[in-house]
Amino acid sequence: MHAIRLHAFGPAENLTYEETPDPVPAPGQVRIAVAAAGVHLLDTALREGMTGPAPAPAALPTVPGREVAGTVDALGEGTDPAWLGRRVVAHLGFAPGGYAELAVTDAARLHAIPPGLDAAEAVAMIGTGRTTLGIVQFTELTPADLVVVPAAAGGIGTLLVQYAKNAGATVIGLAGGPRKTSLVRANGADTAIDYTRPDWPAEARAFLGDRKATVVYDSVGGDTGRAAVGLLGPGGRHIVFGWSSRGLHDGEPLTFTPAELTARGITSEQVLGPVMLQKAGGDIRTLETRALAEAAAGRLRPAVRRFALSEAAEAHRALENRRTTGKVVLIP
Repeated sequence: MHAIRLHAFGPAENLTYEETPDPVPAPGQVRIAVAAAGVHLLDTALREGMTGPAPAPAALPTVPGREVAGTVDALGEGTDPAWLGRRVVAHLGFAPGGYAELAVTDAARLHAIPPGLDAAEAVAMIGTGRTTLGIVQFTELTPADLVVVPAAAGGIGTLLVQYAKNAGATVIGLAGGPRKTSLVRANGADTAIDYTRPDWPAEARAFLGDRKATVVYDSVGGDTGRAAVGLLGPGGRHIVFGWSSRGLHDGEPLTFTPAELTARGITSEQVLGPVMLQKAGGDIRTLETRALAEAAAGRLRPAVRRFALSEAAEAHRALENRRTTGKVVLIP
């Protein structure tokens, strides 16, 4: 098979497209003929050898990638034969191997792809979709809410805009540049603002008039995140799930002292990791199942940017340089 291999930590150019032996499923596993593999911003940090909380960098050489969709073409010993030939999607967990024509995983990780979803959309929902539904667990949106979504043209941002509009909320979507703001507006946001312009907070306040935002879904942090929080009124909620303004390698989430929060009358909560899992009842599959169901029903529609598997290095560069919209997916 062909796969993307990483022999040394470093820049995107270290991702090489080469032939490797076909993987063989172990007992209880399946092999998937991959039709789409998800690319995550975290993959770029792991490629450079990022250390810190799980997942740890893989032993080299490695095939990156933790999200795949395709058709089961081989079974390990003891695996339910009903999986053979089925269209499936899976998050591989901490075991890499997704950037390939073939990937193996435990049968317990599989979800059947609902009718009407293609492989790329299923990959988007098994990772980005489950995270989105994990985030919105921490807010109960109503038509009275006024929501700000920085990075609204990204994979999660796209779905957050849709979720908030489904709840009847008013949505301000922030994105970088006219092409992205056009996409955010087409996705249903009530207004889309270019946050690369220095006067964007004034534009947001002009839209708000005498109203105040009630929720900020913040994956950006930095100056943009702080300015977005400045739009919140008393009782507002700052929901933190990333800090891309400074990068994954050395960034820190936007935080406030208790005195600042009290003075503003707002709350700020980081929702990634164990707290999200706990909120979901301790089972991440609950969020995965819900995400796939929401997409199958048409309530959430993932935006997907496709690259050929052989273009994995370019996909990483585009993601790092913010030249992508929606979920980045590799197609073998």
